[in-house]
Amino acid sequence: MKLNTKLTLFNTISKLVIVVLFVLLLPLLISKINLNYTDSKLVKQKEKVLQIIRSLGIGNYITDGESYGSYTLLKEEYVSLDEVEPSVFLDTIMNERRIVEGDTIQYRILSHTFKVKNKNYLLEVGKSVDTLDDTSGPLQSIAFQVLVSMILLTILADQLYSNYVLRPLRQIIKTKLVGSRFPSFGKFKRVRTTTTDFRYLDISIHRMIETIADKFQKEREFISNASHELMTPISILQSKIENMFDEEDISDDLKIKLLEMQRILNRLKSITKTLLLISQIENDQFIKEDEVSLSELLTEVYDEISIRLEEKEITCHIDVPADTVLYRVNKFLLFNLFFNLINNAIKYNKEGGEIFISQKSAPEGLTISVRDTGIGISDEELPYIFNRFKKFKRSLKQDSFGLGLPIVKSIADFHQIQIEVESVKNTGSTFRLIIPADALKP
Repeated sequence: MKLNTKLTLFNTISKLVIVVLFVLLLPLLISKINLNYTDSKLVKQKEKVLQIIRSLGIGNYITDGESYGSYTLLKEEYVSLDEVEPSVFLDTIMNERRIVEGDTIQYRILSHTFKVKNKNYLLEVGKSVDTLDDTSGPLQSIAFQVLVSMILLTILADQLYSNYVLRPLRQIIKTKLVGSRFPSFGKFKRVRTTTTDFRYLDISIHRMIETIADKFQKEREFISNASHELMTPISILQSKIENMFDEEDISDDLKIKLLEMQRILNRLKSITKTLLLISQIENDQFIKEDEVSLSELLTEVYDEISIRLEEKEITCHIDVPADTVLYRVNKFLLFNLFFNLINNAIKYNKEGGEIFISQKSAPEGLTISVRDTGIGISDEELPYIFNRFKKFKRSLKQDSFGLGLPIVKSIADFHQIQIEVESVKNTGSTFRLIIPADALKP
């Protein structure tokens, strides 16, 4: 999952948690707001009544000890004024029940005592509790809508800001890592960013790439130079040994030793040629301008390797249409690729085994499978089969230098061919070459 997606997901989840908590607390908050608003309104009504009494006098409301009461038509609000004992003192707001025309109604009542002309009076201002609940629903709905709108706006703002902040990081990944072809990384271009961490990351990746490229280039130069230098003394030694065979007084024991030396030199020469070929491929010393019929190429490989197939009585089945043509490839390298794959399938196959070469269309282009009925590859060895000089104890009878499959990998990378490998121990292995669609178009 991308970093930007993770940040957006985290922001969304955190805001959803806030929404859930707000929804759970909303009724309590609205009820508290309503209560505070009602109490404030009752206090204002009390002050207004007292102001009128101070202006007009208490006699306008209470005469001859009678009490005063007034309420709205729906009995939602009422005001009462009574004369009470001098010892009574009240200044409260609470919920109480009152009987109005035979109806018992729950009111939010403000009770306040005051004195006029040495007489004590009790003022009550009440508001029906039911009217408080009437406003709670709309207030909750409005508050929820406002909250959701704000959450959506903040999520959008977070997304836009995250995209803006992480844009340099995406550019670093795209241009310095994903967009680069190892080991040719091209010229360094600084990514413009105001974030210090991203600037440091950009410079650090560049320095790391420079170090890797330098070491890799030195390794390739060493392999290339060493391979060239080794070919000359190997050829000289081979010539000397061949000349010694022409001598008449050479003994049979010496001939056996010379044959052994010649065999060792041939092995060394084969290794040197292989290293030189890998070095030339990685240094882009080959061009891709050939037009190759795949079935004809496999037939040439089969003719070249048929002696080895006969030695182990292995049957090779080739099921590739004659009209399959590859464009902009190097025929010499592709020959070596299939030769090494089939040779590997023979080397690790069983006596009287089989090899199946087939073609299948794929979304990416074309898939060529090379399957054998050999001894297979263990799960522990499978990730390392393309490593150079990696020796595996697949068979004590086999003489391998660990360079066949690395050659296959180098040639495949040179042609942008993907390789997939499946293997079951003591059952066989399957190598799939996924040829890109561009190589199938003229």
